[in-house]
Amino acid sequence: MKSIAALQDLVTPWSDGLEPSDAELDAIEREMPLIQARVELLDAQITVLDRTPSVLDERRIRRARNRVLAARRDLTNQAAAATVMPGVAA
Repeated sequence: MKSIAALQDLVTPWSDGLEPSDAELDAIEREMPLIQARVELLDAQITVLDRTPSVLDERRIRRARNRVLAARRDLTNQAAAATVMPGVAA
């Protein structure tokens, strides 16, 4: 009996580099509040896709949008603070 073997390399060869690096995991951790806020906004928008939004639905969407904006602001401020050189007045 003959064994069957692939004659070509896999399209995506296995590599130990498939896992995210520590820097990538840190970036994801920093962005997690924004990711969660976007998920909440998307969830609020999905709930009203097939019906007319009630007053409570509109309030939920508005608050979710405000959370996204606040999370973006905080993330931008953190990035700006990290790029400021020490000892330099703004």
